[in-house]
Amino acid sequence: MREYMRDIARAVAFLSRIPVSASFFAGYGGKLGTVSRAFPVAGLLVAFPAAIAFGMLLAFHADPLMAALLALTVLTVTTGALHEDGLSDTADGLGGGTDRERIMTIMKDSRIGAYGAAALILSFGLRAAALAAIARHVSPSHGAIALLATAVLSRGAMVWHWHVLPAAKPEGVAASAGQPDGDAMQLALITTLVLAILLIGPSMGISALVPCLLVVAVATFFLNRHMRQRLSGHTGDTIGATQQICEIASLCTLAMCV
Repeated sequence: MREYMRDIARAVAFLSRIPVSASFFAGYGGKLGTVSRAFPVAGLLVAFPAAIAFGMLLAFHADPLMAALLALTVLTVTTGALHEDGLSDTADGLGGGTDRERIMTIMKDSRIGAYGAAALILSFGLRAAALAAIARHVSPSHGAIALLATAVLSRGAMVWHWHVLPAAKPEGVAASAGQPDGDAMQLALITTLVLAILLIGPSMGISALVPCLLVVAVATFFLNRHMRQRLSGHTGDTIGATQQICEIASLCTLAMCV
Protein backbone atom coordinates (compact mmCIF):
# COMPACT_ATOMS: atom_id res chain seq x y z
CA MET A 1 0.00 0.00 0.00
CA ARG A 2 2.86 2.37 0.79
CA GLU A 3 4.39 1.78 -2.64
CA TYR A 4 0.99 2.24 -4.28
CA MET A 5 0.64 5.61 -2.55
CA ARG A 6 4.06 6.56 -3.89
CA ASP A 7 2.93 5.50 -7.36
CA ILE A 8 -0.10 7.78 -7.03
CA ALA A 9 2.18 10.72 -6.30
CA ARG A 10 4.45 9.80 -9.22
CA ALA A 11 1.45 9.45 -11.53
CA VAL A 12 0.16 12.88 -10.48
CA ALA A 13 3.58 14.35 -11.27
CA PHE A 14 3.58 12.71 -14.71
CA LEU A 15 -0.01 13.56 -15.62
CA SER A 16 -0.07 17.15 -14.39
CA ARG A 17 1.83 20.27 -13.41
CA ILE A 18 0.96 19.76 -9.73
CA PRO A 19 4.17 19.99 -7.63
CA VAL A 20 5.11 16.68 -5.98
CA SER A 21 7.74 16.26 -3.29
CA ALA A 22 11.07 14.85 -4.46
CA SER A 23 10.91 12.31 -1.64
CA PHE A 24 8.44 10.26 -3.70
CA PHE A 25 11.12 9.76 -6.35
CA ALA A 26 13.91 8.51 -4.08
CA GLY A 27 15.26 5.33 -5.66
CA TYR A 28 12.79 5.59 -8.54
CA GLY A 29 14.11 4.52 -11.94
CA GLY A 30 11.74 6.64 -14.00
CA LYS A 31 9.73 3.79 -15.51
CA LEU A 32 5.97 4.24 -15.72
CA GLY A 33 4.90 0.64 -16.32
CA THR A 34 4.10 0.00 -12.67
CA VAL A 35 3.16 3.61 -11.91
CA SER A 36 0.39 3.40 -14.52
CA ARG A 37 -1.67 1.23 -12.15
CA ALA A 38 -2.33 4.44 -10.18
CA PHE A 39 -3.42 6.51 -13.20
CA PRO A 40 -7.17 6.35 -12.40
CA VAL A 41 -6.66 7.65 -8.84
CA ALA A 42 -4.19 10.23 -10.11
CA GLY A 43 -6.77 11.33 -12.70
CA LEU A 44 -9.24 11.87 -9.88
CA LEU A 45 -6.76 14.09 -8.04
CA VAL A 46 -5.68 15.97 -11.15
CA ALA A 47 -9.30 16.79 -12.06
CA PHE A 48 -10.23 17.80 -8.50
CA PRO A 49 -9.41 21.54 -8.86
CA ALA A 50 -11.46 21.75 -12.07
CA ALA A 51 -14.35 19.86 -10.46
CA ILE A 52 -14.33 22.20 -7.45
CA ALA A 53 -14.32 25.23 -9.77
CA PHE A 54 -17.18 23.77 -11.83
CA GLY A 55 -19.29 22.98 -8.77
CA MET A 56 -18.72 26.37 -7.16
CA LEU A 57 -19.51 28.29 -10.33
CA LEU A 58 -22.76 26.37 -10.74
CA ALA A 59 -23.62 26.89 -7.07
CA PHE A 60 -23.29 30.64 -7.62
CA HIS A 61 -25.65 30.39 -10.61
CA ALA A 62 -23.07 30.88 -13.33
CA ASP A 63 -24.20 30.05 -16.85
CA PRO A 64 -23.57 26.29 -17.34
CA LEU A 65 -21.61 26.73 -20.58
CA MET A 66 -19.40 29.43 -19.08
CA ALA A 67 -18.83 27.28 -15.99
CA ALA A 68 -17.92 24.31 -18.20
CA LEU A 69 -15.41 26.31 -20.24
CA LEU A 70 -13.81 27.76 -17.11
CA ALA A 71 -13.59 24.29 -15.57
CA LEU A 72 -11.90 22.98 -18.71
CA THR A 73 -9.51 25.93 -18.54
CA VAL A 74 -8.54 24.96 -15.00
CA LEU A 75 -8.15 21.32 -16.07
CA THR A 76 -5.97 22.26 -19.05
CA VAL A 77 -3.72 24.45 -16.92
CA THR A 78 -3.45 21.67 -14.32
CA THR A 79 -2.45 19.04 -16.89
CA GLY A 80 -0.31 21.38 -18.96
CA ALA A 81 -2.41 20.37 -22.01
CA LEU A 82 -0.52 17.06 -21.97
CA HIS A 83 -3.34 15.00 -23.46
CA GLU A 84 -4.55 17.73 -25.81
CA ASP A 85 -1.08 17.79 -27.34
CA GLY A 86 -1.30 14.04 -27.95
CA LEU A 87 -4.73 14.39 -29.52
CA SER A 88 -3.64 17.14 -31.92
CA ASP A 89 -0.47 15.31 -32.99
CA THR A 90 -2.40 12.07 -33.52
CA ALA A 91 -5.10 13.83 -35.54
CA ASP A 92 -2.51 15.52 -37.73
CA GLY A 93 -0.66 12.25 -38.29
CA LEU A 94 -3.68 10.10 -39.07
CA GLY A 95 -5.35 12.82 -41.10
CA GLY A 96 -2.36 13.83 -43.19
CA GLY A 97 -0.37 10.60 -43.43
CA THR A 98 -0.97 7.93 -46.05
CA ASP A 99 1.39 5.31 -44.65
CA ARG A 100 2.93 4.44 -41.30
CA GLU A 101 6.23 6.24 -41.82
CA ARG A 102 4.55 9.42 -43.03
CA ILE A 103 2.13 9.34 -40.09
CA MET A 104 5.00 8.98 -37.62
CA THR A 105 6.92 11.83 -39.26
CA ILE A 106 3.93 14.18 -39.04
CA MET A 107 3.28 13.23 -35.42
CA LYS A 108 6.87 14.14 -34.51
CA ASP A 109 6.45 17.63 -35.98
CA SER A 110 5.74 20.11 -33.18
CA ARG A 111 3.75 22.38 -35.49
CA ILE A 112 -0.02 21.98 -35.45
CA GLY A 113 -1.92 21.37 -38.66
CA ALA A 114 -5.53 21.65 -39.74
CA TYR A 115 -6.49 18.21 -38.46
CA GLY A 116 -4.93 18.87 -35.07
CA ALA A 117 -6.57 22.28 -34.74
CA ALA A 118 -9.96 20.83 -35.69
CA ALA A 119 -9.52 18.02 -33.16
CA LEU A 120 -8.79 20.49 -30.35
CA ILE A 121 -11.74 22.69 -31.26
CA LEU A 122 -14.05 19.68 -31.28
CA SER A 123 -12.58 18.33 -28.04
CA PHE A 124 -13.12 21.52 -26.06
CA GLY A 125 -16.46 22.20 -27.73
CA LEU A 126 -17.92 18.74 -27.15
CA ARG A 127 -16.68 18.50 -23.57
CA ALA A 128 -17.98 21.98 -22.71
CA ALA A 129 -21.35 21.30 -24.32
CA ALA A 130 -21.66 17.96 -22.52
CA LEU A 131 -20.72 19.43 -19.15
CA ALA A 132 -23.21 22.26 -19.65
CA ALA A 133 -25.95 19.78 -20.55
CA ILE A 134 -25.18 17.73 -17.44
CA ALA A 135 -25.21 20.85 -15.27
CA ARG A 136 -28.69 21.78 -16.48
CA HIS A 137 -30.16 18.52 -15.17
CA VAL A 138 -28.25 17.74 -11.97
CA SER A 139 -27.11 19.57 -8.85
CA PRO A 140 -23.77 21.46 -8.84
CA SER A 141 -22.14 18.75 -6.72
CA HIS A 142 -23.27 16.02 -9.11
CA GLY A 143 -21.99 18.04 -12.04
CA ALA A 144 -18.59 18.20 -10.37
CA ILE A 145 -18.74 14.44 -9.74
CA ALA A 146 -19.39 13.84 -13.44
CA LEU A 147 -16.16 15.64 -14.29
CA LEU A 148 -14.26 13.54 -11.74
CA ALA A 149 -15.76 10.30 -13.01
CA THR A 150 -14.83 10.96 -16.63
CA ALA A 151 -11.28 11.85 -15.56
CA VAL A 152 -11.02 8.44 -13.89
CA LEU A 153 -12.52 6.55 -16.84
CA SER A 154 -10.29 8.22 -19.41
CA ARG A 155 -7.10 7.53 -17.41
CA GLY A 156 -8.05 3.89 -17.06
CA ALA A 157 -8.53 3.73 -20.83
CA MET A 158 -5.02 5.12 -21.27
CA VAL A 159 -3.54 2.18 -19.38
CA TRP A 160 -5.58 -0.33 -21.40
CA HIS A 161 -4.43 1.24 -24.68
CA TRP A 162 -0.82 1.37 -23.46
CA HIS A 163 -0.85 -2.28 -22.38
CA VAL A 164 -2.53 -4.04 -25.29
CA LEU A 165 -0.52 -2.41 -28.09
CA PRO A 166 3.24 -2.72 -28.59
CA ALA A 167 5.33 0.41 -28.90
CA ALA A 168 5.14 1.78 -32.43
CA LYS A 169 8.60 3.34 -31.99
CA PRO A 170 11.14 1.26 -30.03
CA GLU A 171 13.14 4.45 -29.41
CA GLY A 172 10.10 6.54 -28.55
CA VAL A 173 9.19 8.17 -25.25
CA ALA A 174 6.39 5.70 -24.53
CA ALA A 175 8.68 2.74 -25.13
CA SER A 176 11.46 4.14 -22.95
CA ALA A 177 8.97 4.81 -20.14
CA GLY A 178 8.08 1.12 -19.90
CA GLN A 179 4.85 -0.66 -20.76
CA PRO A 180 2.24 -1.60 -18.14
CA ASP A 181 2.23 -5.34 -17.45
CA GLY A 182 -0.91 -7.41 -16.95
CA ASP A 183 -1.05 -6.83 -13.20
CA ALA A 184 -0.75 -3.06 -13.57
CA MET A 185 -3.45 -2.98 -16.24
CA GLN A 186 -5.82 -5.18 -14.22
CA LEU A 187 -5.42 -3.06 -11.09
CA ALA A 188 -5.93 0.13 -13.11
CA LEU A 189 -9.12 -1.22 -14.70
CA ILE A 190 -10.48 -2.57 -11.41
CA THR A 191 -9.79 0.78 -9.75
CA THR A 192 -11.46 2.56 -12.66
CA LEU A 193 -14.55 0.37 -12.35
CA VAL A 194 -14.83 0.77 -8.58
CA LEU A 195 -14.39 4.54 -8.68
CA ALA A 196 -16.86 4.90 -11.57
CA ILE A 197 -19.47 2.93 -9.63
CA LEU A 198 -18.89 5.00 -6.49
CA LEU A 199 -19.02 8.29 -8.36
CA ILE A 200 -21.66 7.81 -11.04
CA GLY A 201 -23.94 5.28 -9.36
CA PRO A 202 -25.16 7.38 -6.39
CA SER A 203 -25.27 10.68 -8.32
CA MET A 204 -26.73 9.67 -11.69
CA GLY A 205 -27.87 6.10 -11.29
CA ILE A 206 -27.30 2.78 -13.03
CA SER A 207 -29.01 4.08 -16.17
CA ALA A 208 -26.09 6.47 -16.65
CA LEU A 209 -23.33 4.25 -15.24
CA VAL A 210 -23.80 1.23 -17.51
CA PRO A 211 -23.98 3.12 -20.85
CA CYS A 212 -20.99 5.23 -19.82
CA LEU A 213 -18.86 2.17 -19.07
CA LEU A 214 -19.93 0.48 -22.30
CA VAL A 215 -19.23 3.52 -24.46
CA VAL A 216 -15.74 4.02 -22.99
CA ALA A 217 -14.95 0.32 -23.47
CA VAL A 218 -16.16 0.33 -27.08
CA ALA A 219 -14.35 3.59 -27.88
CA THR A 220 -11.08 2.25 -26.47
CA PHE A 221 -11.46 -1.08 -28.26
CA PHE A 222 -11.98 0.50 -31.68
CA LEU A 223 -9.27 3.08 -31.06
CA ASN A 224 -6.83 0.28 -30.18
CA ARG A 225 -7.77 -1.63 -33.32
CA HIS A 226 -7.38 1.45 -35.51
CA MET A 227 -3.96 2.29 -34.07
CA ARG A 228 -2.85 -1.30 -34.57
CA GLN A 229 -3.88 -1.10 -38.22
CA ARG A 230 -2.39 2.33 -38.93
CA LEU A 231 0.68 2.43 -36.67
CA SER A 232 1.19 -1.17 -35.54
CA GLY A 233 1.26 0.06 -31.95
CA HIS A 234 1.02 2.97 -29.54
CA THR A 235 3.00 6.16 -29.04
CA GLY A 236 2.93 8.79 -26.31
CA ASP A 237 0.65 10.83 -28.57
CA THR A 238 -1.87 8.02 -29.07
CA ILE A 239 -2.00 7.45 -25.31
CA GLY A 240 -2.93 11.10 -24.85
CA ALA A 241 -5.44 10.89 -27.69
CA THR A 242 -7.05 7.90 -25.99
CA GLN A 243 -7.59 9.95 -22.85
CA GLN A 244 -9.20 12.80 -24.77
CA ILE A 245 -11.45 10.60 -26.89
CA CYS A 246 -12.65 8.60 -23.89
CA GLU A 247 -13.26 11.74 -21.84
CA ILE A 248 -15.35 13.16 -24.67
CA ALA A 249 -17.23 9.88 -25.10
CA SER A 250 -17.99 9.50 -21.40
CA LEU A 251 -19.11 13.11 -20.92
CA CYS A 252 -21.38 12.98 -23.97
CA THR A 253 -22.87 9.70 -22.77
CA LEU A 254 -23.59 11.09 -19.31
CA ALA A 255 -25.10 14.20 -20.89
CA MET A 256 -27.55 12.04 -22.83
CA CYS A 257 -28.43 9.86 -19.85
CA VAL A 258 -29.18 12.43 -17.15
